[in-house]
Amino acid sequence: EVLQNHVLEAKVFHTEYGTGVAILTGAHRFSLATNIDDLKLRRMPEVPGLQKPPSCWAVLSQDRVTIILLAVGQDLFLLDNTSCSVVVSDHSGSVLLQEKLCEFNSSIRSPPRQMVCPTGWKSGPGLCLGWRWPRSHPTGERCQHRLSWVPAWQQGWCLCWGSLSMSFPCPEASQEIFRIASMAPGALLLEAQKEYEKESQKADEYLREIKDQKLLPEAVSQCIEAAGYEHEPDTQKSLLRAASFGKCFIDKFPPESFVRMCQDLRVLNAVRDYQIGVPLTFTQYKRLTIEVLLDRLVLRRLYPLAIRICEYLRLSEIQGVSRILAHWACYKVQQKDKSDEEVAHAINQKLGDTPGISYSEIAARAYDCGRTELAIKLLEYEPRSGEQVPLLLKMKRSKLALSKAIESGDTDLVYTVVLHLKNELNRGTFFMTLQNQPVALSLYRQFCKHQERETLKDLYNQDDNHQELGNFHVHSSYS
Repeated sequence: EVLQNHVLEAKVFHTEYGTGVAILTGAHRFSLATNIDDLKLRRMPEVPGLQKPPSCWAVLSQDRVTIILLAVGQDLFLLDNTSCSVVVSDHSGSVLLQEKLCEFNSSIRSPPRQMVCPTGWKSGPGLCLGWRWPRSHPTGERCQHRLSWVPAWQQGWCLCWGSLSMSFPCPEASQEIFRIASMAPGALLLEAQKEYEKESQKADEYLREIKDQKLLPEAVSQCIEAAGYEHEPDTQKSLLRAASFGKCFIDKFPPESFVRMCQDLRVLNAVRDYQIGVPLTFTQYKRLTIEVLLDRLVLRRLYPLAIRICEYLRLSEIQGVSRILAHWACYKVQQKDKSDEEVAHAINQKLGDTPGISYSEIAARAYDCGRTELAIKLLEYEPRSGEQVPLLLKMKRSKLALSKAIESGDTDLVYTVVLHLKNELNRGTFFMTLQNQPVALSLYRQFCKHQERETLKDLYNQDDNHQELGNFHVHSSYS
């Protein structure tokens, strides 16, 4: 059906179990696949009376159940695997949305043009609506501008005229601390710390109230947790100062959570900077993991920042700095404005003998970019002959590969190159090449004694080695 009726609109959605796609076809029917890695389109039930595309629609997913919410005129429909039900209708009066949390008058009479559902909220999928609205153009003309929502994990991004903002549910720890007239332990500890800075005795009163309830550890934990959800550094510092203040009055409070939060916030604040532009929330950062964040910085070629983060978090060389430097080197070899000598020298100066760095992989990237001479120069810095030789053979530098194999002292490696040369060169050239490499010639003779005795006779003839040729015939007469 999708192929026959074409695709009018498609939406990609994310769940805890994978990435899915929902499709609206030209026949005004919906099809849905919950996992694009195992693409199985499922046709959704037909919406009664749908003669044109809905004004807006969205995909909701929770607990492995995926449904489609769509608006047709003033009616709101819900599509699941088996049926199409009316959520709100002015005609029948059917209302399934029974609980009203709040009401807001947008003063906009036109229907919304976009509907998205951020996932990952504890209370269930969220719902964000977007309208077009008139706005004055710099030229003085009136034009329509669209507010566009982009769903993400536990938040929605709002793109509009010259700005980017995000919407996400307020975490419980933040609610407890910043709620008006809150008496939560975290709120009291924050006030105690502020009064302490003012050198006021109220700090002692707040602190005693928390300690009398034996909630000081909980207060410290609340402040630490709430700091992670804040985006303003000043608020983060205020909460962390409160947590540090509270820790002083607790015997043997484990410092790991406090230290880890300080590290995480420093990393998050660094990537949230407008010059970097990765506005992650704390929850997204933890879900993403530091390794994935570093990969994203590397893809943006933000190598210095990625390296500083690795050094700050004290990640292992192989997991952190070495991997990033290898990416940098692979990018460096693609620069055409510098000579092979300059690029090879710059890479060696930066990488040196850093653990976990494979010069052969960098050389392979250079070869793929058509810079064979640069690849050869980079291989000079590769200490492992076993990594040098295969790439040299791939680059058709067999004689150089033979020299490297002999230098390594690895007979298996020498045999590999010799047999490769045998298949690559004609017989005469092959024998002449071996004449210049006595070690390789000796090993090849040993090989021929057991595998190719006729070839051994040809070798003796070429060398005019009559004594060995005679011995060969004597041995052959007994066999």
